[in-house]
Amino acid sequence: LKGSTMPLAHIYIMEGRTVEQKRAVIEKVTQALHEALSAPKENVRVVIQEVPKTNWGIAGTSAADLGR
Repeated sequence: LKGSTMPLAHIYIMEGRTVEQKRAVIEKVTQALHEALSAPKENVRVVIQEVPKTNWGIAGTSAADLGR
């Protein structure tokens, strides 16, 4: 199976990150999966899903209400 996998990483982050930060996440997660699974970089997929701060709960309170 070496090299035949098509790994998919689904990353949930709170809204508000820059395009540059998201590019860095895609690059670094791709590299990590490439190294850990011996998957060709061309086969690695990374999906970033941004969650609105009103939909992100921390200790019973939304991130928006906490001022995050």
